[in-house]
Amino acid sequence: MTRLAATDAARAARVLSEVRAATLSGQRAPLAPRPVIGESWGRMLRSGVDPEHDFRSGLLTAEEVRRRRAESPLRHVLPVLREGLVSVADAAHHIMVIADADGRVLWREGSAAVLRKADALGFLLGADWRETTVGTNGVGTPAVVRRPVQVFAAEHFVRSHATWTCAGAPITDPRDGRLIGVVDVSGPLETMHPATLAWVHSVAKLAEARLRELHLTALERLRAVAAPALARLGGKALVVDREGWTAAVTGMPYTSRISLPTSLSAGRRLVPALGMCVVEPLEGGWLVRVAEDEPLPRDTCTRIELDVTQPRRWTVTVSGSLGSWTHELSPRHAELLYLLAVHRAGRSAAQLAEDVFGDAARTVTVRAELSRVRRYLGGFLEHRPYRFCDDVDVTVLRPADPCDLLPHSTAPAVVRARRTATVR
Repeated sequence: MTRLAATDAARAARVLSEVRAATLSGQRAPLAPRPVIGESWGRMLRSGVDPEHDFRSGLLTAEEVRRRRAESPLRHVLPVLREGLVSVADAAHHIMVIADADGRVLWREGSAAVLRKADALGFLLGADWRETTVGTNGVGTPAVVRRPVQVFAAEHFVRSHATWTCAGAPITDPRDGRLIGVVDVSGPLETMHPATLAWVHSVAKLAEARLRELHLTALERLRAVAAPALARLGGKALVVDREGWTAAVTGMPYTSRISLPTSLSAGRRLVPALGMCVVEPLEGGWLVRVAEDEPLPRDTCTRIELDVTQPRRWTVTVSGSLGSWTHELSPRHAELLYLLAVHRAGRSAAQLAEDVFGDAARTVTVRAELSRVRRYLGGFLEHRPYRFCDDVDVTVLRPADPCDLLPHSTAPAVVRARRTATVR
C-alpha cells in the first residue's frame, strides 16, 4: 500500500476507503489495515468516536496558547524543528504542526494554501487533536503508541479527514522519557511521499538531542554553583537539579539520578533512595545532605499504588507515615511493576524476560531495567525472585476497559492479560 500510494495516490486512497468501510462495518476487507492503524481504529470504536462525523472540541484561547508555549520545553527546540521541516514542507505543499502532550496545537507553519485547507478541517491553533477527540491522525496516534506514524487518506478514522496525509513523531524529554509533544507534517493526500515519515522522525530525534544538550549545559552550571557548597561539607551529600539528575556528589558513590519526593521543599525530608536527608535550595536545584545521625523509622503501613489507568502516563505512588511521593514511569517500568504487582510471590529474571520479551534468555536486559527501578523503589523491592516486600500494601489502578491496559505494550504477559480480562 505504501508503494502504491507513492505512485498512484488516488488509487491507493480508493483502496483504503474500501478497507475502512469494510472494517468498520464488520465485513471482510480486501486488505487488512496496517497493524498500527487497525489497533487505532479498535481504540476509536471502543471509545465511541464517530467515524462519519467531524467532532471539534473548543479551541484554547489565544492567551492560553501563549501560556502553554511559554511553559513548554518545545519552545527550546523550535529553531531545530523549523530549520529541519518548514522550508521543505512549504515547497512540498505541507505544513508543520507542533502539539503539546495534551494534543493541543501550539504552532503551525508552512504553505499558506495548505494552512487554509487545514483551517477547514479544524486543524487550528489551540485545537484538540487527541485520538479520543478526532480519531486516528498524525498527532494523536503517535502520542498514544509513542512512535512515528504516517496516516494516509482513509486510514484516518473520521471520514472528513480522508483527503489528508499526515506523518507525526513523538518528542520526549530526554531527562525522564516523558512525552512533551508531537511534531507532524501534513498536507493534501496527493502530496504523500513514503520518505516523509523518516524525515519527520529524524528531525524529532534532532530536537531531542538538542534538549539533551541543554540539560547537560544546565547541569554544568549547577555543578559550578555546587562546588563551593560541597567543599565545605563532610559526610554524604549531593547536588541535583529539579528533576533529580546529579550534578555533583561528595562522600558517596555517584548515581546519575535520584527520585525526589513530590513538591520537594527545604528541611528534613525523606528521599526514597537515601533515607532521611536535609534539603537546601540552590539556584536550579537542591543540595541534599544525608542525615546519618537520624535513622529512618520503620514504616509499618507503606502503601504502593500503581496507576495504569491512562493510555500514555503511568505512575507509582508510595505513601506512609513519613509522607508520600509519586514517580512517573517509562513504558518498560510500567510493564515490569505491573507484572510484579500481579505476581506477589515474585518472578525470576528469566520469567520476567519471558513475560516481557517472549524470550527467557533476555535476563541481562531485565536485570538492567530492574536496577533502574530500584533507584527509586529499592527499599520496597526484593530479588531472587524479584518481588515487592511482604509488608508493603500494593494496589493496581486499572483502566475501565481491559483492552486499554498499557495499550502500547507488546509484552506477551500484558497482551494475555488484556485478552483474558476481555473474555471474562
